[in-house]
Amino acid sequence: MNARHHLFAAAAALLLAALPATAQDLLIRNATVHTVTARGTLRNADVLVKNGRIAAVGQGLQADGAVVVDAQGAPLTPALFGGINDIGVEEVSGESSTVDASLALGANAADMRVRPEFDVTLAYNPDSVLVPVARVEGIGWTLLSAGSKPGGSLIGGQGGVVRLDGSLDAVGPRALFVTLGGDGAGLSGSSRAAQWMLLDQLVDELHGRIPQDSQFALLTPAGRATLAKYIGGGGRVMVRVQRAADIARLLRWARQRDVRIAIVGGAEAWKVAPQLAAAGVPVFVDALANLPSDFDEIGATLENAARLHAAGVRVAFFQGRDASHNARKIRQLAGNTVANGLPWDAALAGLTAVPAEVLGVRDAVGSAIAPGQRADLVLWSGDPLDVASVARQVWLEGRAIPMRSRQTELRDRYLRADDGLPRAYPAPAR
Repeated sequence: MNARHHLFAAAAALLLAALPATAQDLLIRNATVHTVTARGTLRNADVLVKNGRIAAVGQGLQADGAVVVDAQGAPLTPALFGGINDIGVEEVSGESSTVDASLALGANAADMRVRPEFDVTLAYNPDSVLVPVARVEGIGWTLLSAGSKPGGSLIGGQGGVVRLDGSLDAVGPRALFVTLGGDGAGLSGSSRAAQWMLLDQLVDELHGRIPQDSQFALLTPAGRATLAKYIGGGGRVMVRVQRAADIARLLRWARQRDVRIAIVGGAEAWKVAPQLAAAGVPVFVDALANLPSDFDEIGATLENAARLHAAGVRVAFFQGRDASHNARKIRQLAGNTVANGLPWDAALAGLTAVPAEVLGVRDAVGSAIAPGQRADLVLWSGDPLDVASVARQVWLEGRAIPMRSRQTELRDRYLRADDGLPRAYPAPAR
């Protein structure tokens, strides 16, 4: 970093540290504004925020009484989507008492319990240490997923979007999570063929073709009421599936049942890209899926996102591994897709506008920089899709978020230790 960058960083730190936590009227001047709208990228532009919403985007803007930040040409984006993860419903993955992401009421895979009414967002803890860890890296919102495991079923339950601003409740509509293909075989009698049998039986129960008191019924009354919301053009169903043949069958099943699906994973989705585009089905891509990790991902390629986009498929992103503790890496994943052919603007949209639209939360999160949008903004040191760049400041609804987390506090604590490691606890009073 050169002397000019050091000077900017020091000045910005002093200014931003002085911002009141409740400040909502804000004027960011002289930024490279990535609007994620038809206006594209605006150079040397200003963004005016009033009452937590973007009031204007242009040049030469004025606002009496607003806090003014000179971006000095640095990139400004909407706060990013953190992907599909368990932030706030998982604290320590190796300690089961801190993990609330999945349901297993049955004894094992042979004792399956289908409970679509399970809503993982009711376990969300906004005080989780994972929230500020993700937030200081430019992540403003994320989608909590309902997992599937033995004793549960291929229908994991419902998840939803949470804002990483300290709010307790999820925003927007819920999404139903389903696992198909090889990952779901252990939840369906060790055969992916049984998955379609089970899904059809569940629909038959909804339509009364299997009586509610039948010994073969799989759903509770609450489960039937919940599942009914997702059949016949209702809520979004997030389907974890990888193999092209399974995706093709899913498209046919969803069309017959009028189910609004989105693909999660889709390592081989590029093989059926025209069909996905024709059906209007978006794909949440794991951009690091390349060499086959199992037999469902033989066709995995780093060009998956680029090929899907070229065919007209809406592309968003998620991480396949350790997504909760490393949500910040999702922008690096998006950057990898740019290196493998996806246009830069499409990659940024996959972290902002596309997931917001797919999940029905465009009004609940700041997914674009345009008048009327929530002022969820991030000022970056450089290209936000470059791993070498960092978030200089995050604003959620126009409020400057403290750029601190447990990780930065540990860093600063030991960085200041000039004469050996600091004490774990204060010295006792004498």
